[in-house]
Amino acid sequence: MTDITQPHDRFVKILLSDPVKAGVLLRERLPKEIAELLSPEPPILVDGSFVDEELRIHLTDRLFQAKTITGRPALLYVLIEHKSFPDRRTGWQVVKYTVAWWKQWERENPNWEMLPPIVPFVFYHGASEWHIPDEFLSLVDAEKGWRPWLLNLRFAVMDLGKIEDRVLSRSPRLRAWLLAAKYATRDGKQLEIKDFFVELLTEVSVDDFMLIMRYVVETYRRYDEKDVREIIRRVYPKEEENMMSQFAQSVIENTNPKWAQMVLQKGRKEGRKDGRKEGEVHIFRRLLQGKFGADLPAHLEEKLKSASLEEIETWTDRLLNAQSLEDVFRG
Repeated sequence: MTDITQPHDRFVKILLSDPVKAGVLLRERLPKEIAELLSPEPPILVDGSFVDEELRIHLTDRLFQAKTITGRPALLYVLIEHKSFPDRRTGWQVVKYTVAWWKQWERENPNWEMLPPIVPFVFYHGASEWHIPDEFLSLVDAEKGWRPWLLNLRFAVMDLGKIEDRVLSRSPRLRAWLLAAKYATRDGKQLEIKDFFVELLTEVSVDDFMLIMRYVVETYRRYDEKDVREIIRRVYPKEEENMMSQFAQSVIENTNPKWAQMVLQKGRKEGRKDGRKEGEVHIFRRLLQGKFGADLPAHLEEKLKSASLEEIETWTDRLLNAQSLEDVFRG
C-alpha cells in the first residue's frame, strides 16, 4: 500500500485488493455475456504488476483469476486498470499489460496449447464523461479496409459518473467505496451527498470506515474539519477524537490549507501541555514520520537535538509542501 503515493490510486488499489469486493464489482459491472458465466466464488488476486516501472508509484493495476460456471477447466483473467481522467492511450496500456501477462504465463506453462482469456476492465471515476474509444485500434493509423488484418483488443469501462448513486452496487460492503471514489473528483457536489454518504458508511466495518474517511480527508476539497467531525459523530460518536487524531496523520499529504492549519494548531496546543520545545519536537517527529516514513539520518538527528524552538517551528511549517528531507532542513 505504501508504494502508491497518489490518493486515488492508493484508494482503488486497497479496494481491489479485497477479493470479495472485487468479485462483486466484476459480476455487477463486466459485460453481461462475461459476468453471467462467472462463479460466485471470490476471484484470486494474481501476484505481479504490469505497470511500467517508472510509473508504478502513480498507477494501479490488478489482475484477478476468476472461475467460470461452465465446468470448463479454463480460467478467466480480468485485468483492472484505474483511471481518474480520460486517457486516450488506455488501449495501448491494456495491450502491453495483457501481452506481458501472457508472456509470464507462457514461462510458467511452457507446454501450453491454448492461452487463457484476459478481459481488460477500466475503473473510471473522473469528473468528465469517459469519451475514449474502447478498443486498441482507435490508436492505430491505418486504412479502414485493413482492420480485419490488424491486432485489436477491446476493454470494458465502468464510468462511475454514469451510474446513479443508489445503484452503484447491490453490496453494502461496496456501495460506500464507490460513492467515495465517484465524488472525490466532483468537488461541487460533495456537500450535496453528505447525508447519503453517512447512510452508506453505517453499512461498512470500522476498518473500511477509516480507510474511506482517510481518502475523504485527502481528496474532498469541500469538506473541512467540521464536516468530517459531523460524519464521524453520526456513525461512530464515541470515536470522534480518536479518529480525528488518526486522520491528522494523513493531512500532511493533503494540499487543503484548512486541514493543514488545523493539524498544526491542534498539535501546538498539545505541545504547550507537554513543555513548549518538547511538544514541538514531538509534533515534528510525528508529522515527519507520517510524511516520509523513515528515521532521520544521523546528521539530521543531531541537527534536531540542537535546534532552537524557532527552527523546529519553521521546519514543521515547511513539512506541508516539502518533497524531501532536504526541503525541510534547508539552511
